[in-house]
Amino acid sequence: MRRKSEMLAELKQMLNEALRAQSAGESYTKLAKAQGAVDGYMRALLDSGVATKQELLELVASERARVNGPATREMLLETAAEIAAA
Repeated sequence: MRRKSEMLAELKQMLNEALRAQSAGESYTKLAKAQGAVDGYMRALLDSGVATKQELLELVASERARVNGPATREMLLETAAEIAAA
């Protein structure tokens, strides 16, 4: 069985490829395939107990910032919940 660090590194690479394809304006088919692979891999990590939801959220946020630059602003969970409720 692969180690957790190897699995998270693989996910990070998959995220990087998906985010770069998105920013490059790749076709819908290529984007859907890349995003589906990332989603499935993340689901497997969660279901197997290898990673927690918080770990995955942090990994996605850091990789997104690395590829697309920093966010324009940070949102608190309360603010996000308020927006979702509206």
